[in-house]
Amino acid sequence: MLWQALRRFGQKLVRRRTLEPGMAETRLARCLSTLDLVALGVGSTLGAGVYVLAGEVAKDKAGPSIVICFLVAALSSVLAGLCYAEFGARVPRSGSAYLYSYVTVGELWAFTTGWNLILSYVIGTASVARAWSSAFDNLIGNHISQTLQGSISLHVPRVLAEYPDFFAMGLVLLLTGLLALGASESALVTKVFTGMNLLVLGFVIVSGFIKGDLHNWKLTEEDYELAMAGLNDTYSLGPLGSGGFVPFGFEGILRGAATCFYAFVGFDCIATTGEEAQNPQRSIPMGIVISLFVCFLAYFGVSSALTLMMPYYQLQPESPLPEAFLHIGWAPARYVVAIGSLCALSTSLLGSMFPMPRVIYAMAEDGLLFRVLARIHTGTHTPIVATVVSGIIAAFMAFLFELTDLVDLMSIGTLLAYSLVAICVLILRYQPDQEMKNEEDEVELQEEKLPEGEKLTLQGLFCPLSSIPTPLSGQVVYICSSLLALLLTVLCLVLAHWPIPLLFGDPVWIAVVVLLLMLITGITGVIWRQPQSSAPLHFKVPALPLLPLVSIFVNVYLMMQMTAGTWARFGVWMLIGFAIYFGYGIQHSLEEVKSDQPPLKSRAKTVDLDLSGACTHSI
Repeated sequence: MLWQALRRFGQKLVRRRTLEPGMAETRLARCLSTLDLVALGVGSTLGAGVYVLAGEVAKDKAGPSIVICFLVAALSSVLAGLCYAEFGARVPRSGSAYLYSYVTVGELWAFTTGWNLILSYVIGTASVARAWSSAFDNLIGNHISQTLQGSISLHVPRVLAEYPDFFAMGLVLLLTGLLALGASESALVTKVFTGMNLLVLGFVIVSGFIKGDLHNWKLTEEDYELAMAGLNDTYSLGPLGSGGFVPFGFEGILRGAATCFYAFVGFDCIATTGEEAQNPQRSIPMGIVISLFVCFLAYFGVSSALTLMMPYYQLQPESPLPEAFLHIGWAPARYVVAIGSLCALSTSLLGSMFPMPRVIYAMAEDGLLFRVLARIHTGTHTPIVATVVSGIIAAFMAFLFELTDLVDLMSIGTLLAYSLVAICVLILRYQPDQEMKNEEDEVELQEEKLPEGEKLTLQGLFCPLSSIPTPLSGQVVYICSSLLALLLTVLCLVLAHWPIPLLFGDPVWIAVVVLLLMLITGITGVIWRQPQSSAPLHFKVPALPLLPLVSIFVNVYLMMQMTAGTWARFGVWMLIGFAIYFGYGIQHSLEEVKSDQPPLKSRAKTVDLDLSGACTHSI
């Protein structure tokens, strides 16, 4: 009896969302074009980091080779972007990585993904709002901060901010009202600010190539000595590297690329527009790919212009572009850069706020969060309650809290989502095709397709008898993908936390890494030999299973760089989430409601088929 209860409980945790024929129907307004999605993706991704990040990485980590850092980071981001693009073509619904996980790896992982996406978007919104407030305050001579620090100073270091930021709170509430008006109105504002941002960045790039000096890409020791001779004794240039185009060596490029990777985070907000895009199966993949390409061109161009305009070791990480224009004698251009920075922050803020209520709405509609959060406004067709609640929470955080220590939590949530989407693409591509009309047809179809006496053999792992996916081959890929995720996590843990023994040739650690690589290669070979689904899609990730696995490795390795304190905060957030899920969501889930209905013929036999419903059904 106890065993049966535990078994039923375990089945609830891994139950998967089935996609019914009516999945194309939505209560939201389908009003977003491909251009709207590109503007949303570019605006969310190409934030204020382009005005700051290039200077920081160039000065301390990579020098002029920052252009290579952005290329490597863009290629890594494209791996995740391609996985999102395939799922956008597969499952045109709100929820992004949350829904993708739900239809593939089960309810518990789906809730974990969605809960962390909410945290990422809330912290992202609050931190960008404070950055906007700070940038505006700098433009007017820091009058706001000086006044508030003198009158309403807060004295709880590392928890509360130095002063309550009324400006940031008001900005978030204002944009919350804009989002509540409708998706098309938000998209229009995003397009305007994104266009202005791109114009400013275009001006920066052209200026850099006009006034730049190619000699700044091949600096020598004599240049450093001349620079030092012109400075007073109290100023230090810091570690300068060895000169040339790659002054900090290959290691500097890798360190810089790891930092630059986060500059491309944000494109996933496009995947939350599945129920508001006019043609989601086509426009979501196109929007993701085009926005990543545009962002790469902008980052590549700005970093090239910046390092051509002045020597990398003289850059000011806090304000590299204004200092660069001052260096070439174009001081008034600083105001153009300031306008572009505010536009970038505005689009980045909207990019964080737009997907947040969509994820909350999707989870609430599925019953995993409180149902009231799924309420749609009859006039604007927006998730009104989710929009207002999430906006108020983000505004409150921007108003009071010191967010510096919480920003790394955004990275964990985002990278976890990227990893799960890559795993889901890997699993679903190898599942059997099914054309379902109802659950009874689903059962009969499975019974027809299941070969007589199909058994798992060693030969069958590498030489399957069938040229099309079967339920057995689908299960093989599911298990192998789970093992690969575990092995890649262990490998990343070893490489991130015990690199020194490996560098010094410790035989034990080398043997561990070699064993892990052999197991990963062998299991990847098993997946590669399984038959793939031939179901037509508007977009498919190429080179399976290699590209999703490389994406998982990159994402997990970056997650392993987080500090123990960040993981502790992550644990606290997950405890809160699991309290909601096990106290409310697991009982109110729509899948739980379906299971309480009278069982259909051979209902138990349909469990393994839920996985394939998402990959082939025409939506």
